[in-house]
Amino acid sequence: MVGIVIVSHSQKIAEGVVDLCKQMAATVPMAAAGGLEDGSIGTDFQKIYQAVEAVQSDDGVAVLFDLGSAIMSAETAIELLEDSGIDIRIADAPLIEGAIVAAVEASVGED
Repeated sequence: MVGIVIVSHSQKIAEGVVDLCKQMAATVPMAAAGGLEDGSIGTDFQKIYQAVEAVQSDDGVAVLFDLGSAIMSAETAIELLEDSGIDIRIADAPLIEGAIVAAVEASVGED
């Protein structure tokens, strides 16, 4: 099953999106990578890296993000994971709606 990582500048937003998705697709491996280590607003490539590792599977990982600069942190994390063999895709979709659709699709075995 595809794992999903939610990247947001806010830890609360990332966790909230995961909570919403779990209501529709409880079995999908999901991780929130929001905010900085100290809880402030921002994105941290290390949190994204760890989230990808936590939800990775043979089916790959989809990464969704809130704002444009979050994609830079996600791309940095993905570059560091290049040799891992994990198929990681960044989804260019609205965060909440895209995450819910991704979770539901993953829950029924879609790639």
